[in-house]
Amino acid sequence: MKKIFFIFFTFLISSYTSFSQSLKSPDDFLGYSLGSKYTPHYKIVNYFQQAAAAMPKMMKLEQYGTTNEGRPLLLAFVASEENFIKLEEIQKNNLRLAGMLNDKAGDLNVPSIVWLSYNVHGNETSSSEVAMKTLFELLNANNIQTKEWLKNTVLIIDPCLNPDGRDRYVNWFTQVVGKNVEANLDAREHSEPWPGGRTNHYNFDLNRDWAWQTQIETQGRLKKYNEWMPQIHCDYHEQGINNPYYFAPAAEPFHEVITKWQRDFQTTIGKNNAKYFDANGWLFFTKEVFDLFYPAYGDTYPIYNGAIGMTYEQAGGPRGGAAALKADGDTLTLKDRIAHHFTTSMSTIEMASVNNSRLISEFKKFFDDAKNNGIGEYKTYIVTDNNAGKLRILQNFFDNNGIKYGAVYGAAIKGYNYFTGKEETFAANNSLAISAYQPKSALIKVLFEPKSKLSDSVTYDITAWSLPYVYGVQAYAVKEKINAGNFATAKTENNISANAYGYLINYNSFNDAKFLATIVNAKIKTRFAEKDFTYNGAAYKKGTLIVLKKGNEEKMDAFINAVNKYNASVTSVAGGFMETGFDFGSEKVHFIKKPNVAMLTGKGVSSGAAGEVWHLFEQQLDYPVTLINADEIDGAALKNIDVLILPDGNYKFFNDKDATAEIKQWVQQGGKIIAIENAAAQIAKADWGIKLKKSDDDDKKDDKKDDKNLYNDLKRFENRERESIADFIPGSIYKLLLDDSHPLAFGYTANYFTLKQNGDLYEFMKDGWNVGVIKKDNQVAGFVGNRLKEKIKDGTVIGVQDLGRGSIVYFADDPIFRSFWENGKLMFANAVFLVGQ
Repeated sequence: MKKIFFIFFTFLISSYTSFSQSLKSPDDFLGYSLGSKYTPHYKIVNYFQQAAAAMPKMMKLEQYGTTNEGRPLLLAFVASEENFIKLEEIQKNNLRLAGMLNDKAGDLNVPSIVWLSYNVHGNETSSSEVAMKTLFELLNANNIQTKEWLKNTVLIIDPCLNPDGRDRYVNWFTQVVGKNVEANLDAREHSEPWPGGRTNHYNFDLNRDWAWQTQIETQGRLKKYNEWMPQIHCDYHEQGINNPYYFAPAAEPFHEVITKWQRDFQTTIGKNNAKYFDANGWLFFTKEVFDLFYPAYGDTYPIYNGAIGMTYEQAGGPRGGAAALKADGDTLTLKDRIAHHFTTSMSTIEMASVNNSRLISEFKKFFDDAKNNGIGEYKTYIVTDNNAGKLRILQNFFDNNGIKYGAVYGAAIKGYNYFTGKEETFAANNSLAISAYQPKSALIKVLFEPKSKLSDSVTYDITAWSLPYVYGVQAYAVKEKINAGNFATAKTENNISANAYGYLINYNSFNDAKFLATIVNAKIKTRFAEKDFTYNGAAYKKGTLIVLKKGNEEKMDAFINAVNKYNASVTSVAGGFMETGFDFGSEKVHFIKKPNVAMLTGKGVSSGAAGEVWHLFEQQLDYPVTLINADEIDGAALKNIDVLILPDGNYKFFNDKDATAEIKQWVQQGGKIIAIENAAAQIAKADWGIKLKKSDDDDKKDDKKDDKNLYNDLKRFENRERESIADFIPGSIYKLLLDDSHPLAFGYTANYFTLKQNGDLYEFMKDGWNVGVIKKDNQVAGFVGNRLKEKIKDGTVIGVQDLGRGSIVYFADDPIFRSFWENGKLMFANAVFLVGQ
């Protein structure tokens, strides 16, 4: 083991013994040196609490939320004594500079705000240790340099964004590590069990959730973030153990809204980091891998909100343990990891202080340009969709992100139709409108642009996310500024008569699916109509829910409570005779049996995909779901299950003929499988009926090559990364044609937009239902490799296969991706509650 000699900043050398106050160093407080072991979250909380108690004139601690497992989420605010007494005014002034508070003009002679976010991925553990060290040095009375920096900087420190994930990893590691740490990567302490500590309680990656705010941790943090709007935000991570340290400047693609100043200042900080790393002989890299494009990262979201957003990546992660033997023969220790992250923390604060005036002036300029000029080609985005349930969810998204909206009217407005991809003239009537002339203009452009411009196709994440496709709402992008008035949400007019024969409930949004889940779970007898019908002169769509009073007499209070909770649209009916369509007693009106739902989880299953489903049932549908380990599934486990969900994964039982036959028999006897992504592909390979579509090249195999294609296999080594993306689809939006007569598509129109992250497509089923298909080339937005693009056409993406008395629902793509793909949630609920009934 080689011993690395650290050259510390001379200004960070501190005397830990001569304090007039009771502030303790992390080592003194914890009783062990940082890096000698992992610190559980509660001790990190205790350390921050003691620091706040010891230094009340420089620090305050706020709890901004509580995790799903009950752990506190904290922010520490640190400033000089002079600035600390003005902290509230500094906050208000910062919002004035951003145009988000308009009581008076903002003052430019103010400190900059630096926000440091540690440990968003729970098993990237070194940074929470660093948070304690950073806090101590900022409060340390003997640290002359940090005293100087605090004259014109205010620090906001989040010591652990993901306490549940961190403790999952730390508790496991503490249980399996021996008396002496083992650097050998074959040791069990380097092999973390499923699902790992990276994600939160529901297995969500919190560093993909900034804009969408689907998780409780993100919701609390973003509320605070938008109340402060810092000039700099740093997000601390870990990567593979053999990788040198990464810091900005970032890799291409940069989104086009990122300003020259934001690019240049990343380089300024990067050069300062490099100075310290070079002095210590530490390796690092910049301008590779980590790009600035997808809007829900801890670097991009702040950038699109006017800050200098940066990711810092240290070697380590779940395989790092407390010491790990690297490929070059050196041993990476937890103390090494702490030293590196601490260095970039201090270097960033230093650069904020040195460049304070420019940071403030450029911050103001960013928002002045947004308000005065509107960023991007389109100046107004208009949502003409009148689906009240979808609009409420969309408004909530805008509110959470501080995006202002209003209402517009007009008979002949010209704009880009997201659904047709053409410039068209349309009418607006109390339509939701979002102007580009507001502080959040950059973020609005990124979220609404029909097609994002990629400066480099090699990107780290999905490449398409335009809100009209995500939410499934008809919308237009308009190049002119259109003044908007106040938007009035349409009120749901309900007619609930106590003497009614029954009730009709509109069913066309995920909010309606929540209502359905609630009343079915309450054992309220519910039916749905297979065909359109009319009653009392009014037209009702297929999928309309029907609740008769007969048989539900004891449940009417629960029914009315659900109506009020979900603002359901209800009409009372006096009888079961319909003017057109089928009467309530028809076989075309189906009773919804309350399904017992289970999901496979555990080893072999994508933890994120399983987490999405788990979260959907527990936190959104509020409907019970049983989690079964995939390795333990058999006929006995399925005895009382009606619906079995197979999230994306690689299921071993498909390689076992007896186990596969047992599950197939369960379906034939009336069970239902919902198979997503690779689970669907595995069923196709098991030859249950559906078949994966082959590419044209596969269908036209020819051993001989003509002269034109003779040299196609000759490639340059330096281009290997670019060559690989020919079969790459990081996340692209495709338009599907829906069979909206099938219960799986009830509540939808003729089209649906899917986010494709794989090339899987299925042959049109002769003995099944091709509910969602791609005809020809229906790509709408995002990057697709040129070879793969040729394959993704003329095939089934969403299908239903009847098998005996049961059925299988196939989703080639994830319909509830990261829980932000809102428009797929209703279809997933349909798969659970309506298909096969």
